[in-house]
Amino acid sequence: MSRETLANLIFKNELKTPEYYLEKYPERNLKEGARVVRYAPSPTGFQHIGGVYAALINERLAHQSEGIFYLRIEDTDQKREVEGAIEDTIATMHNFGMNFDEGMTGEETSKGEYGPYRQSQRKEIYHTFAKELVKKGLAYPCFCTPEELNEIREKQMAEKITPGYYGEYAVYRNLPVEEAIKKIENGEEYILRLKSPGKEENRVECHDLIKGDVSFPENVQDIVIIKSDGLPTYHFAHAIDDALMHTTDVIRGEEWLSSLPIHLQLFDVLGFKRPNYAHVPTIMKSENGSKRKLSKRKDPESAVSYYREEGYPAVSVIEYLLNIINSSFEDWRAENPDADYHEFTVALDKMSKSGALFDIVKLHDVSKNVICKMKPEVVYDYYTTWAKDFDKEMFDLVTKDEAMMKEVFNIDKEGPKPRKDFGKWNEVREKIFYFFDELFDLEKAEDVELPKTLNLEDAKSIIESYAKSYNFNTDQETWFEELKTLAVELGYATNRKEYKKNPENFKGMVSDVAGAVRAALTHRTNTPDLYTIMQIMGEEKVRERFNKFISL
Repeated sequence: MSRETLANLIFKNELKTPEYYLEKYPERNLKEGARVVRYAPSPTGFQHIGGVYAALINERLAHQSEGIFYLRIEDTDQKREVEGAIEDTIATMHNFGMNFDEGMTGEETSKGEYGPYRQSQRKEIYHTFAKELVKKGLAYPCFCTPEELNEIREKQMAEKITPGYYGEYAVYRNLPVEEAIKKIENGEEYILRLKSPGKEENRVECHDLIKGDVSFPENVQDIVIIKSDGLPTYHFAHAIDDALMHTTDVIRGEEWLSSLPIHLQLFDVLGFKRPNYAHVPTIMKSENGSKRKLSKRKDPESAVSYYREEGYPAVSVIEYLLNIINSSFEDWRAENPDADYHEFTVALDKMSKSGALFDIVKLHDVSKNVICKMKPEVVYDYYTTWAKDFDKEMFDLVTKDEAMMKEVFNIDKEGPKPRKDFGKWNEVREKIFYFFDELFDLEKAEDVELPKTLNLEDAKSIIESYAKSYNFNTDQETWFEELKTLAVELGYATNRKEYKKNPENFKGMVSDVAGAVRAALTHRTNTPDLYTIMQIMGEEKVRERFNKFISL
């Protein structure tokens, strides 16, 4: 009996030919140098920051080259699929400003001419190419039971040789076609393996777009290509998908680097043109002086949901990730403070070859820089959207007076060095609570922050005097001159040199008087411009605060 008979027995359905699919998915009509790349997650969980990092690299390379960025769902391991994971992936990428040109758009919907973009829906395509390999003697059914495979492994371990299914240990590799047919007809279970053409003495060489030239022993393992459930393994499916979708660059985590010999071999055996490969360094975390992989179990910041809950704007996370991708981004941003990050050109050959270090403190600094440049109406929209889900009390308070809140978010923002009060939205409450009596009145005397040179009684005494002379209806310069006049009357210095020369002649500096006013109105020593705060609060509230402070 022929191998064609065996192939027809394994794949009972009428299948198309490989040529059919090669014609159905022709070369893309793109400009020279355009990259076709993909984000190809498995729907086995919710998004990890490493996924956003990898997707961002792919998206930037595609769109800065006027190419294609598509979403392919690799769901051949259906036992581990998590409900809602596909929608979470799509929503996450959208939230981070990454939109797919092709691919899945929902659980069962997609766009583009090179689909299906979900591997579980491409079964016939994989079978077509697997059938061709069986016909050519390049793949075969393997009837090994789990127990037999375990025995082979234990023997190899005892003999201290490389474990796996290859050479003399590939017990069904050379099974006569007739016997294979008989076993299948008898109902024996089997899987399909590649008959590897690799030789142990040979090496495979490849130029990795990040790591440079790499070299590995050729693959000799007879890897599984079709599982017992009829679905392909990742190795087999990705080679066919990337070839038919005309992926130019496979950009993926460096944990796949050791699989490169298998994947290059599959492209060769299938007769496909090899894509370029780039293996992205793993995101690491510094801990006790050493580096370790960012852990889903140990590190809350590994989950994408963490950034939304904490209130980091997505654009802040993107800007920080661009810093990790190419360290030159930081200098570029300093030279182009107001430019859109899309104008920065990502370069794979400028990526670090070692683990990318994720630093939440650095992210926070980046986010402060991002937020401080936002217009007040943008801050208001971002903040209220966050607060609606994560701080309902603040949402209700802030949305009562939208105009006032936009004034608050604009304090000290219009100068050459805008104030950097917060790096995430969950810090806003503490920074602006004093504008709301509902929150301010919950404070006790011990919560009040005072200048170091003042005690509470001194501060109250200042406010008693200031409340009598305070004039709301003045410009900022006049307001400060009046404050200085009072300070002098109360025995406080307005000249720092004079105060340092003869400190015993003064109670303190004019800054202490301003500090007492600040404490009375906000209970804090560090706030934005005091005059502006008073103008936003209005005279009635300012005087109410003075009276409350005096009676503490």
